[in-house]
Amino acid sequence: MNLKEIECKALVIRYLIIEMISRAASGHPGGSLSATDIIATLFFYKMRHKPNQPEWPERDRFVLSKGHAAPALYTTLAEAGYFPRSFLKNLRQVGSPLQGHPDMLSLPGIEMTTGSLGQGLSVSVGMALAARVDKLKYRVYCLIGDGESQEGQIWEAAMGAGHHKLDNLCVIMDHNKLQIDGKIEDIKTISPVADKWRAFNFHVIDKVDGHNIKALMTALDKAEKNRGKPTIIIADTVKGKGVSFMEHNNKFHGSPPCGDQIECALKELK
Repeated sequence: MNLKEIECKALVIRYLIIEMISRAASGHPGGSLSATDIIATLFFYKMRHKPNQPEWPERDRFVLSKGHAAPALYTTLAEAGYFPRSFLKNLRQVGSPLQGHPDMLSLPGIEMTTGSLGQGLSVSVGMALAARVDKLKYRVYCLIGDGESQEGQIWEAAMGAGHHKLDNLCVIMDHNKLQIDGKIEDIKTISPVADKWRAFNFHVIDKVDGHNIKALMTALDKAEKNRGKPTIIIADTVKGKGVSFMEHNNKFHGSPPCGDQIECALKELK
């Protein structure tokens, strides 16, 4: 897709996120909306994948380490053709494949069951190592959160990726600067972010506008050309992006809109 098409697709995805979370009366809108443009750019611009062949061995892998942003992944997979959009009506229902966090055994296109924060990057490192062992050319993309980066497992995985020089691994940080209890800086700072990743032998692409599709496309192109080191793209984002009363508001980390808020949110996005 071209730039304008991806921008339109991201708007559709945001609308569907609000719609499905509101119907379920449960979910994580804030982090889903902040990650939307990143995931849309990956699936509709950068990644090699075949929705009609989800197990294609040479496909690029995407791991949503911040698994609570599952609505952003589900809607993107539906829009990409992995399953019908009608599935989205069943978010968080008993027996539904669209669980609160991604389950690799329930839906095509989900590479790893995630939700316990910190684990997704470890799995991504394993996938990148497997590509080297199997002599396959696929790339691995892992989306992590900044609050998630308070987890020790993130840094253990980063150490392994840097040590093995996994230049087929690209980590993207959804740096929205908020977590469920407040500001990242107030709860447990991860600053200086870029310097930390450089110290773990990563190629760092810093200060990328995580809601500018063109900027994300450029950053992903640069990451693919990098050799000898894994890459991290630090994407500056806004929690709740696209819905005015949700933006910069950690109250919507794990709380759905209700009542008039639903109508207001959908009206803004439409």
